[in-house]
Amino acid sequence: MSTELVIRGQRVVTPEGVRPASIHVEAGRIVAVAAFDAVPPGARLVDAGDAVIMPGVVDTHVHVNEPGRTEWEGFDTATQAAAAGGVTALVDMPLNSIPATTTLAALKAKQAATAGQLWIDVGFWGGVVPGNTGELAAMSEAGAIGFKCFLCESGVDEFGHVGEAELHPAMRELARIHATLLVHAEVPGPLDAAAAELARTRPDPRSYATYLASRPRAAENEAIDLVVRLCRDTNTRTHIVHHASSDALPTIAHARATGLPLSAETCPHYLTFAAEDIADGATAFKCAPPIRERDNRERLWQALRDGTLELVASDHSPCSPALKHQELGDFQAAWGGISGLQLALSVVWTEARARGFAITDLVRWMCAAPAALAGISNRKGILAPGADADIVIFRDDEAATVTPQTVLHRHKVTPYAGRTLHGVVDSTYVRGRLVWHRGELLETPHGRTFAREPR
Repeated sequence: MSTELVIRGQRVVTPEGVRPASIHVEAGRIVAVAAFDAVPPGARLVDAGDAVIMPGVVDTHVHVNEPGRTEWEGFDTATQAAAAGGVTALVDMPLNSIPATTTLAALKAKQAATAGQLWIDVGFWGGVVPGNTGELAAMSEAGAIGFKCFLCESGVDEFGHVGEAELHPAMRELARIHATLLVHAEVPGPLDAAAAELARTRPDPRSYATYLASRPRAAENEAIDLVVRLCRDTNTRTHIVHHASSDALPTIAHARATGLPLSAETCPHYLTFAAEDIADGATAFKCAPPIRERDNRERLWQALRDGTLELVASDHSPCSPALKHQELGDFQAAWGGISGLQLALSVVWTEARARGFAITDLVRWMCAAPAALAGISNRKGILAPGADADIVIFRDDEAATVTPQTVLHRHKVTPYAGRTLHGVVDSTYVRGRLVWHRGELLETPHGRTFAREPR
C-alpha cells in the first residue's frame, strides 16, 4: 500500500520530543514518523512550515446531553466545536442526558443517538448510582470506558449520588472487571453546613463570594480523603475529575507516591480565572466545584508541573442560556457549568506559555494522559506508527479573540467571551480526514464511537 498523505513540519511533537519530521498516513493510520524530507512519490503533501504538528486533543470530560437534553448540546454541535478546537476524540459523561447512562439500555440509546452526527470520534463513560452495581459489567462489555459517580447531589434527579455504603461494593465490582472509576469529589456534609449558614445570614445571591462560600474547600478535601481510603482498600483504578481545591493536593500526591492507582485532573477554567476577578452577577462563571482564589489557581499549576495532577479536561457542561439566569445574575439559581470544549486547547496554552511551560507539556496534559485514562493510548493522543492519524496543525504564536461568531457550541454563553487567546487551530485531521481547516468544517461527519482497548 502506498502512502496516501504526508504531513510535515519543522516542529512535530513526537514521544521523543519536538523535531522536524514527516508523518506518513495510510488508511487512516500513521505508518511512519520519518525524516522531514522523506516524502514518497505520489503522496499528497501538506507542509505546516513552522506551525506545531501535534496529536489531536483527547477530552475525557464532556457533557454532550443527547438524548434528552439536546437543546442544551448535542453530538452534532459538540463534535463540530471539538473539531474546531483541535479535539479529535472525546468521552461523553453519563449525565445530563435522559436517560442517564446508568444501564445497558441507556448506553445503547446513547450509542444509537450518535448515528450520522459525529465529526470526531466519541466514547462513553457509564455512571455509578445507587442500585446499579449489577449493570456495570454488562455496560463495560458493551463499550463503556469506565464509570463516574457523584459523592453529592449531581444537580439532576436521574443521576443519584452515592455514599460510602453504596460506593464500596461498586468499587469492588469495578476492580473485578478492571474498569476505572471517576469521582466528582465533594461530600454533602460541608455543603449542607454552608447552605445552613447562608440561609441564616442571607447574603446577596448575586455575589460570587456568596456562591464560593456555598462550596467550601472542605467538601473537596473530605471527599479526597474518602476516595483515597476506598482506593487503598479496593485497589480500584480511580480518577478525580475537575479538581479545584489546592488544600487536597498533598493528599493526592501522597496517595500516588505510595503506589495507589489514583490520578486527578483539573480544568481550563480553574487554571485561568480567579475568584477575586469574577464580577457579581456573572453567572457564566458558575461551576462546581467553584473557581477559587488566585493563590489556589497557581497551586494547581504547580501540581501540573510536579505531576500531582496528570491531565487537563474541559468539563464542557453547557445548558440553555435561560438556565444561566444572566438577567438576574443569581448564582444560586443559575445552572452550574462552563462551556469551553472548543476553546480548551487555546485557553490552556495561553496560560501555560505565560508560566514558562512548553508545547510538550500541553500535549502530555491534553493528549497523552487523557488517552491513557480512557484506555486508548495505542490509538489516540500520540504521533507514532500504528496510531490513528488524529493530527492537529496548531499555530501556537497566533492569537484570536473569542466572539459569538467563532463559537460552534450550540449556545454561545461562555466565560471566555471577549478574551484574546494564544494558539489557533489551523487544521484538524481525524483518522487522516481533514475535518477542520482555517475556520471551516469540511466534508460530512465521519466520526466513530470507540471503546477502551482490551486489558
